Amino acid sequence: MSTTPCTLDEAMRPGPARAVVELPATGLVDAAGAMWTAGFRLALVAAHDEDDRFRIVYLFTAGPPDRRVELHVHIDRQQPSVLSLAHLSFPASRFEREMRDLFGIDPSGHPMPRRLVLHNHWPEGWHPMRHDAGPAPAMVDDAAPYPFIDVEGPGVYEIPVGPVHAGLIEPGHFRFWVVGETILKMKARLWFVHKGIERLFEGRAARPGVELAERISGDSAVGHGLAFCLAVEEARGMALPTRAHELRAALLELERLYNHVADIGALCNDVGFGLANARALTLRERLLRLNAEVTGHRLLRGAIVPGGVELARLPRPDELDDIGAQFRDFTDLARSSGIVMDRFTGTAVLGTTHADEIGVLGVVARASGRSLDARVSHPFAHPRGEFRPASQDTGDVLGRFLVRCDEVGASLALLGDYVDRDGPLAAHGPHPERDGNGGSGAGIVEGWRGTIVHRVEVDPTGRLRRVKVVDPSFFNWPALSVALTDTIVPDFPLANKSFNLSYAGNDL
Repeated sequence: MSTTPCTLDEAMRPGPARAVVELPATGLVDAAGAMWTAGFRLALVAAHDEDDRFRIVYLFTAGPPDRRVELHVHIDRQQPSVLSLAHLSFPASRFEREMRDLFGIDPSGHPMPRRLVLHNHWPEGWHPMRHDAGPAPAMVDDAAPYPFIDVEGPGVYEIPVGPVHAGLIEPGHFRFWVVGETILKMKARLWFVHKGIERLFEGRAARPGVELAERISGDSAVGHGLAFCLAVEEARGMALPTRAHELRAALLELERLYNHVADIGALCNDVGFGLANARALTLRERLLRLNAEVTGHRLLRGAIVPGGVELARLPRPDELDDIGAQFRDFTDLARSSGIVMDRFTGTAVLGTTHADEIGVLGVVARASGRSLDARVSHPFAHPRGEFRPASQDTGDVLGRFLVRCDEVGASLALLGDYVDRDGPLAAHGPHPERDGNGGSGAGIVEGWRGTIVHRVEVDPTGRLRRVKVVDPSFFNWPALSVALTDTIVPDFPLANKSFNLSYAGNDL
């Protein structure tokens, strides 16, 4: 897929290229509005420090057929300001706040331009993604507390939870406003472990870059690694053989399998049905051992590299059949439990309207009546039969449970298709560090949580100039707060697990 400069009307037509539209800053709002009206979604906003000015890239996507349109806007470095799109899109408002923190670009007209990524102890005026930012300055000791919006009224009280939690999860602060046991409002405060991942990519070669991509969110090593590789390969104009795409697609489904199995078991455990969880954990361990046999790593790291893929073996059809039977055994057990189904039904509902407004992705979207799935909208491999994303319309914990159950069945079917095809266990295209032109590329992958997007720009030697990463958790975290309205406090762990969002993928 090449990059083609064109007009906005030309860009919105279906075609084989990622279209680029250069816009004056004054034309951004109208152009973005036209994209949303035409059915595109805002997948990514990436700021670029070009020393004498800033360039902002707005990547819009739609499909099927696969369509990708970038709006490029240049702004003055001395007065870094761009018109806000917050009145048109909630996801845009959050990308703008992120950009304001990291680059110091002001979203003019934003209704709430307060900090998002950098907590208040980060000094004012220091923007870490600028090339001239320098080393991190000393933190502010007496920083003001986070400005939570209070909820007041008879019987209302607050419950603060975190950021340090029991167990091995990463830090996040949840503030509840409650009457009795009923949650009126919940606010999640994240970015306690902002790591500067995007800056760490800069200057790396593509091959070492994939090792960093695989570690963005450890349970999504294939999703992030593959999105990064697809972006690099597009930027370098690298065409891969069909076999490479088939093997990569198989790994993506293996990753989906072990994560969904674990989540389904954990949901049962959160309502006290430990027997189903024990069986789920047994199956998860079997899948992790299979992963190690397929790639040499239990989390499937190291098999996918820019320009190719290499496996030790593929799952056998009889193994997949047995895994499917083991999966149905414990999910049938869970579905037959009236207590489990009663606790799942009607809990933490995210309606379709809110899902659309927030822009949720993946399991969360498909449980709320949306059919968004990059395997359909932006395919890189093609199954022999028709693939339809799993979907429910209840928007509750039960809907998210059932979508996961259906996706496991779909993943097993897709794996059966890919392993049934003849071909080698390794497939490669050109080397990514060969001499060539610099360029940009976008990789879009349906990870097990939802759509993962990487956008890269490389120099002629293949070194990374800029990498922008969007994990689906960035889109989905705000929806958890909405779904918890009118949910009781004891159901928070259950609701939270039904979303199962990544701290690491969000806190880049």
